[in-house]
Amino acid sequence: MPAAPTVRTLAAALGLSRTTVSEALRGSACVRPDTAARIRAAADAAGYRPNPLVGAVMSEVRRSRNQMFRGVIAAVDLDEAERPPAGARFHAALTEGAQKRAGELGFKLETFLVGRKGVTLPRLDTILQSRGIQGVLLLPSWAAPDFTKLDWSHYAGIYSDYVIDHPALHSVCSDHHRSLMSALGRLQALGYDRPGLVVQSQQDERLQHRWEGAFSAYQRNHPEIGTVPPLIVPEVNAANFSRWFRKYTPDVVLAHDPEVMTWMTAAGARVPRTHGYFCLNVTQTDRPCAGLDLHPHALGARGIELLIAQLQRNERGIPSPASTTMIPGHWVDGPTLATKVATKKK
Repeated sequence: MPAAPTVRTLAAALGLSRTTVSEALRGSACVRPDTAARIRAAADAAGYRPNPLVGAVMSEVRRSRNQMFRGVIAAVDLDEAERPPAGARFHAALTEGAQKRAGELGFKLETFLVGRKGVTLPRLDTILQSRGIQGVLLLPSWAAPDFTKLDWSHYAGIYSDYVIDHPALHSVCSDHHRSLMSALGRLQALGYDRPGLVVQSQQDERLQHRWEGAFSAYQRNHPEIGTVPPLIVPEVNAANFSRWFRKYTPDVVLAHDPEVMTWMTAAGARVPRTHGYFCLNVTQTDRPCAGLDLHPHALGARGIELLIAQLQRNERGIPSPASTTMIPGHWVDGPTLATKVATKKK
């Protein structure tokens, strides 16, 4: 297999200096137009493909004297009024994991805020291009994200949540379906035979109904656990929760907000003596409880790895087809579950 053409081999073939060839391929006005056209034609004929990371990082390398430095990656977050405040903890952990892994691989991660208190997408596009930033990690958004105003021909992108359609990019996310199926199995093994799921409808919809789907599938395939219908409403509050809890009498509640335990107590439950509570995302809670760790640090790290791999392969633009990488959560023990419910019920 013949060696890939380089600036050095192009310069030798054309009888020009490497500096002239390099400047022409970068579009510099310092090279005469007819010479630049001849160089570009020769490069196209030879199948030359530039490494777009090199020009962007050389000035940084010289300035920092750090030979491990390979470039800057942008972490882009949306300023959304409707996002639940607890989501900030998950974002912070995900960003921390991404920043740590980026540093280990020789990259610097910088966060950009888009929206009311941040920049507009067209302005962000200008900033990224002017600074030569070509890797973009999109943080999870509460509503369906739309980043079509970025010129993706310049960037490789990863979305750190479920499917993104505008544009359709590769994504890395938690495997909510697998995680909940596994958790329900362990709850059943502990003796809980009437689990109840409580989820805000927007939280389930943005995950393409993974929570509801996994819960319904487990109920259907394990009829011995009862058929408590999930409480999925636009806003979970004390009133609709109490009605649901008293009517269907679940013995363990799976939810995001630990405030649910206060409502359980008001309805006569004693956690964990008479009822259990299981948190669907322990990163978002400020109380000790059993639940799922959805690994935000690992999600951030894996997103960076996938993004850097695209940069190294010189892949830019909207992929076809886009792929999804999932990381399952794991069970976290906590004081909100009894160690063995079966003995309690006798």
